[in-house]
Amino acid sequence: MNTFSHDTFISPFTWRYGSEEMKNIYSEVHKRKLLRRIWIALAKAEAKAGLVTDEQIAELEAHKDDINIARATEIENEIKHDLMAEIKTYAEQCPNAGAIIHLGATSMDILDNMDAVRLKEALNIIISRVDELINTFKTKVEEYKDVPCMAFTHLQPAEITTVGYRFSQTLQDLIDDRKELKFVLDSIRGKGLKGAVGTAASYCELVNGSELSAIELEKAVMDELGIKAYDAATQIYTRKQDLRVIAVLSSICATMYKFAADFRIMQSPPIGEWSEPFGKKQVGSSAMPFKRNPINCEKIDSLTRFVSAQYNVAWQNSVTTFLERTLDDSANRRIILPECFLATDECLSTLNRVVSGMQIHKSGIERLLASYGLFSATERLLMELGKRGANRQEMHEVIREESLKAWAEVQAGKDNPLLTYLCNRSEINAFMTTDEIKEYMDASLYTGDASKRCDLVISRI
Repeated sequence: MNTFSHDTFISPFTWRYGSEEMKNIYSEVHKRKLLRRIWIALAKAEAKAGLVTDEQIAELEAHKDDINIARATEIENEIKHDLMAEIKTYAEQCPNAGAIIHLGATSMDILDNMDAVRLKEALNIIISRVDELINTFKTKVEEYKDVPCMAFTHLQPAEITTVGYRFSQTLQDLIDDRKELKFVLDSIRGKGLKGAVGTAASYCELVNGSELSAIELEKAVMDELGIKAYDAATQIYTRKQDLRVIAVLSSICATMYKFAADFRIMQSPPIGEWSEPFGKKQVGSSAMPFKRNPINCEKIDSLTRFVSAQYNVAWQNSVTTFLERTLDDSANRRIILPECFLATDECLSTLNRVVSGMQIHKSGIERLLASYGLFSATERLLMELGKRGANRQEMHEVIREESLKAWAEVQAGKDNPLLTYLCNRSEINAFMTTDEIKEYMDASLYTGDASKRCDLVISRI
């Protein structure tokens, strides 16, 4: 059996990214066990047509886990056909049943049904990861829904939002992602048993004269596997299925990319409101010992970008399987399906750890509110002045003039003097006392119904 070390190229997904659970699904051992499971299911169905004996099925069952990749590789090197090599390996272990393995089937009857089973297994893992992440975000939304902070539009200070409301945007996307995931999971189908061009001609011939039809034989196999079959297929199931799978993974990755990119901005010292968990012995830079880089969020953005790029490959696969079959898709599907699942799996787990252990810095939040919150609170002041009978256009100009003067002071690194400036304007004093001006210029109170909207998002879970 082949063993791999760091003396030769191995994929980073072999040892660096993705859970052991996901790696197991896309392991060669698991793949070959699934192939044997399908051959056994086929044999059981064919036994109903009198083509296979109970003794042969028992022998196949007895050796279903005796995977010998070394022997299969040896045979493949000689015959240049990977599935036939596995059939021959299995047949050598089953001297009585070897002759009926793969009876009536073409390679993709076995391989595409195997892939459909793996897609369902892998999607279930992704859904469980998304569920964990949804719960983590839910906790953060509940904890911080009433904590005011500066919001930014165009990467410029805007009005006030809350920390929890910012989290709720990603939570909302994850809830939608989960619904799409469930839809795709429920839509997964195998090729079924339809032979070389999808007409099931070989199976019709096999069961001719028995009480079993080819469609009934197919149903018996698929029921044994726990998946449904496409009604129509060529030599393969439609590669639109792979496209839907890659699309939903890419959509989840878009959610994670957006949040991780925003996190990186929030961790930058000029904002400094959030930071990733940082270990006591963690090294931020080989050159700069003081660095605390957002390496986890950067990794998430890197891997999610990779997943998004595979959508085009899946699209090409779905349109270039000319007529009943070509092999344009075969080699790259060995790469893109497992690696997209492993990358998404890695990012979901990483983001869950980041959000669970992140630090939210009150000092950074208050610093930005002190510098820029007053500007956004002027809208609240303007609304109240209008309610008290002031001319809205005149008050707007007064506030604009003082805001521009105050902004210049802030840009010079000084404290924001806007409140003082506004308290000294007679136009405003005609409608409000100094204490009232200070009250309405409290930016922390200008968060609208953000908290209630947090609750609305949570209620969708």
